[in-house]
Amino acid sequence: MYEARRVVSKYLPRTPLIRSSTLSKRLGFEAYVKCENLQPIGAFKVRGGLNLISKLSEAENLKGVITASTGNHGQSIAYAASLFGVKAIIGMPEESNPLKVEAMKNLGAIVEFHGLDFDEARLWVEEEAKKKGYRYIHSANEPLLIAGVGTLYLEIMENLPDVEAIIVPIGGGSGASAACIVAKSINPNVKVFGVQAEKAPAVYLSWKNRKMVETKSAETFAEGLATRVPFKLTLNIINKLIDDIVLVSEDEMKRAILTLLETTHQLAEGAGAASTAAAFKIRDRLQGKKVALVLTGGNLTLPTLKSIFESNIF
Repeated sequence: MYEARRVVSKYLPRTPLIRSSTLSKRLGFEAYVKCENLQPIGAFKVRGGLNLISKLSEAENLKGVITASTGNHGQSIAYAASLFGVKAIIGMPEESNPLKVEAMKNLGAIVEFHGLDFDEARLWVEEEAKKKGYRYIHSANEPLLIAGVGTLYLEIMENLPDVEAIIVPIGGGSGASAACIVAKSINPNVKVFGVQAEKAPAVYLSWKNRKMVETKSAETFAEGLATRVPFKLTLNIINKLIDDIVLVSEDEMKRAILTLLETTHQLAEGAGAASTAAAFKIRDRLQGKKVALVLTGGNLTLPTLKSIFESNIF
C-alpha cells in the first residue's frame, strides 16, 4: 500500500475526512465522512487505476487495455490510461449511467455497450481480450487495484488514528478488501463493516455461506453495487478479515443521499451513500464510537437526484 501511495500521491491530493456534528448527533456516534466524491473522476477507484496502469509492461502499453465496468472502475482506467498514453476500451452494460459514459469518452477511452448488466459486459470483454491480445483488467481480481485503493484507508488511519470502525460499500470488493488489509494491519481492533444492496447481495450471500454464490439479478439503482457474481481474490480477503456485512434497501440509500446533502453538503451516488445507509441501520452497535463512512463516489445523474427529491421517502 505504501508503494502504491508513492504512485498515487504524484497525481492525486488527499481527500477530506469530514466530521459532521449534525450527522454525528443523528447517528449517536462520531461520524467522519471520507469524501472520495471529490476525486477527479468523482470516485475512489481512480486510485487503483493509476497504480495498475503505472505498472504495465511496455508490451501491454503498446497493445492497450480492456475492462468491464458499470462506470467508476471504467473511469479510473480511462483516466489513468489518458495520463500514461495507453489505449483503453471499456465494456459497459447497454443501460449505463450517461454521466459516466460521457466522462470516459472525454478521457479518450473507447466505450462498447454489451449486455444488460455488468456481468454480461464482463463476459464480452474477456472474449475480446483473448481475440485482440489486450491486457484484460479485472475490476476486482487485481492486487495492484486493491493496493491503489488501499491508499484511501492509509489516509483514514493517519487522519483519524483512533478510528474504531470503518463502513465501506461492496460491489466487486476491492474497496472492502483494501479496508480490511490496511485497517487490520495497522490496528487489528478496528472493525470493518461492508455494505451491499438488498437487490445485489452476491458477496453477502457468498460470505454468509462460505462459498461462491451468484444471483440471478442485481437490480439496484446503485450501479457501483450492481454485481451478480462475487470475485475470488476479493472474496477470499473479505471472508478472512471483514467483521460483518450489512444489506441496505433502495430507499435507505436514497434517504442517505439526501441526509449527506443536508448534513455534509456532499453529493453521493447510490453506492457512495450505502455506508451512511448502513450506519443508520446498525447505529445501536456503534454508539459513542469514532466511525469512518466511506463516500465512495458522487456520480449521480440529475434525473436520478430529481426522482429522489420527488419520492417523499422521508
